[in-house]
Amino acid sequence: MAINNNVNNNGVNKTPLDNNKVGSQQNQNQAAVQQQATNKSQTVAAPRQDSVSLTQSAQQLSQVQKKSAEAPVDQEKVDKLKKAVESGSYRVDPESLARKIAQLESQVFGIKS
Repeated sequence: MAINNNVNNNGVNKTPLDNNKVGSQQNQNQAAVQQQATNKSQTVAAPRQDSVSLTQSAQQLSQVQKKSAEAPVDQEKVDKLKKAVESGSYRVDPESLARKIAQLESQVFGIKS
C-alpha cells in the first residue's frame, strides 16, 4: 500500500526517490571526501626544508666572538682599570682611541688604510 503525502507540497506530486541514485551520490561524495583527505595528508606529510644563510659580516662577527672567548684575560689589569673608571681618574686619549678603532675596523672588515 502506497502512502501519498500531499501535505506541504501545494498539490504538486513529488517524484519518488531512486534509492540507487541516492546511494550512488553518497558513495561519490564519500569518495571525494576521502580523496581530499588523502591529498591533504600527502601535502602535509612532505617535510618542509628551511635554510639560513649568513652574510659575510655576520660570519666575521661570529669568528671575532669565538676568538674573543678564547683570548686570555689579565684580571689584575681589568680590576685596576675598573677602579680608575669608578674613581674618575681614568683618562682617554682621543687620538689614540681613534687610531685603534680604525685599526680594528680594518682588521674586521679587511679595509686597508
